[in-house]
Amino acid sequence: MSSTRLYRDDYGIPHVRAGSMLDLASGQGRVTAHDRTWQLEWQRRRATGTTAELVGESGLGWDRLARRTLLVDTARRAHAALSADSQAFVAAYVEGVNAALRDDAHELVALDAAPQAWEEWTPLAVFHGQHLLFAGLGGELWRRRLEAALGERAHLISYEGIPANGSNAWAVGGGRTASGRPLIGGDPHRVIEQPGVYMQVRLACEDPADPCDVVGFAFPGVPGVQHFAHAGDVAWAITNAAADYQDVHAERSPPDDVVLERTETIVVREEVGHREELVEVVETERGVVFEPGHSLRDASTVLGDVGFEALLPLLRARTVDDVDAALEHWVEPVNNAVIADVHGTVRYRIAGRVPTRSADGTRWQGWLEAPRHDVGPDGQVVTANERRGPESEAVGRAFAPPHRARRITALLDARSELTTQDFVEILDDTFLGTVPALTALVPGAFDGFDGRMEADSQQAARFASWRSALVRRLVERPELAPLLRPPPEHEHDPVFDAFLDPTHRIALSLPTLAGAGSPFGIDLVALARDALKEVDTLAPTTWGQTHVFVPAHAVPGVDGSDLPELAVSGDSDCVRCTSSYPAQTDVCSRGSVARYVWDLADRTAGGWVVPTGASGAPGDPHHHDQLEAWARGELVPIVTDWDALVDVTT
Repeated sequence: MSSTRLYRDDYGIPHVRAGSMLDLASGQGRVTAHDRTWQLEWQRRRATGTTAELVGESGLGWDRLARRTLLVDTARRAHAALSADSQAFVAAYVEGVNAALRDDAHELVALDAAPQAWEEWTPLAVFHGQHLLFAGLGGELWRRRLEAALGERAHLISYEGIPANGSNAWAVGGGRTASGRPLIGGDPHRVIEQPGVYMQVRLACEDPADPCDVVGFAFPGVPGVQHFAHAGDVAWAITNAAADYQDVHAERSPPDDVVLERTETIVVREEVGHREELVEVVETERGVVFEPGHSLRDASTVLGDVGFEALLPLLRARTVDDVDAALEHWVEPVNNAVIADVHGTVRYRIAGRVPTRSADGTRWQGWLEAPRHDVGPDGQVVTANERRGPESEAVGRAFAPPHRARRITALLDARSELTTQDFVEILDDTFLGTVPALTALVPGAFDGFDGRMEADSQQAARFASWRSALVRRLVERPELAPLLRPPPEHEHDPVFDAFLDPTHRIALSLPTLAGAGSPFGIDLVALARDALKEVDTLAPTTWGQTHVFVPAHAVPGVDGSDLPELAVSGDSDCVRCTSSYPAQTDVCSRGSVARYVWDLADRTAGGWVVPTGASGAPGDPHHHDQLEAWARGELVPIVTDWDALVDVTT
């Protein structure tokens, strides 16, 4: 008989307490499916390429990609290769998911769908699907389009890294803190979805032979905690390492060297009834053909491994060495990991599989050994997707601009006897590092602006309006017209639109263009002055009047506007990442999808927050009860005292 009990804190965050690791996994699956019922059904459909059956044409691009890239095949292979211990853990989680889906089927009415049982490999497919576009595929398609359009001048439209996926994480040794123990802080940046891509959870196993007590963030549909967690004696966090572990190859039509070929059927919902669309699934010796003429080789598909062997060791970890050893099983996404424990050890390492390649780049020959190093008691490690020197050069080619990493480093260097409150304030820092380079185009025009993108700032609003006006003028220039009208061979499925938007790419490239004098022969200074004249005719506003929180609903075509449009501080290259899209919209639909501070002296001295809440059910008291704290840059408490929680076991 199960010993599992479920508790909740004041924010409805689930605390699962069990007598065995398998009961714990089952309890986590059950509470996840209860809190995120329809989200799990949507994630299952994304993983299996069956979303168009619900949402019609808008899901077709993703379904084609999911089928062609063999998400289910890879998940099945990876599941079959798991150890017996890991297979049992995943099976217990799936059992809990299916039990709750049977109980909470009514929650799927909004999707107009009946619940379908999860297979034991489904969590692996969900995790793999979450990260298929997290690496270099979209960026490589953009690079090819850019070079075809602009040739040797393509480097002027440059923004390092992946525009949609960034993060901050840092750690300091105990010699830098008031408590004498290390601190970790950070936040992942993604599209902000409703409900969130992460859910807070506490997992406690009270088996004396196999104990754990971990607070952290989990992907709905994936057991354990993956990227950010505090296990009492050890804590860890990650950022995207911007590593190069996906290769795109040109394929003949029809392709040669075919090793797998089949036809699958996608059901597409229409206004009345459904239609069927056939999709060719092809794999060659170079990779899976993700669209005609192009194949993809990625680490998970090559290995038949999505990294799930790391999940149980992470829960069981007690030291930095334990977490480090668990991350030896990690595959992708390739991450910068920071780890600290109560013994004072602070370590940086790269986690994941990065291939070594033949001289001509066509063959994978092995896997890089993960760079790692320890930080002394008086030291610190900061990672924000930036180019980190030799350890980054070993794994990738394009990294995020250094603004966030430099700002975090400067803020840490300026303080001593650091506390969790210092880390909260750093997470909430709104200085925009691109301001000096851009305002140099119009000397004196922004005197007095300190570069802080505060919601109540008229100067920040004026700067943002000017930046948008400048981007609009650049986009209209005939010199950049080839970028806006690509030839047919460089057109791709709308599923890649986030990576191929030329207006957004030009906006991201403004600092590079500003440093180039007259890029493409364009008088950028004249455009900047002209943009300023336009902006100065507008009535004064504050940044928060247009920079408001507008999350995307997880399901395309579903209105996510039922949340209050709160004004938020920050911007794309701030530590307080709340992105905007100059010349398109000021609203924040991408940014920090979680924030946390892990204190190795006392877990309850830290904190965590997500943009909405623990529940995915509209109308639930915990659907978005963390939103206002998130918008203010605050964290909510981590509660570990069982007596301070409410036992809601049924």
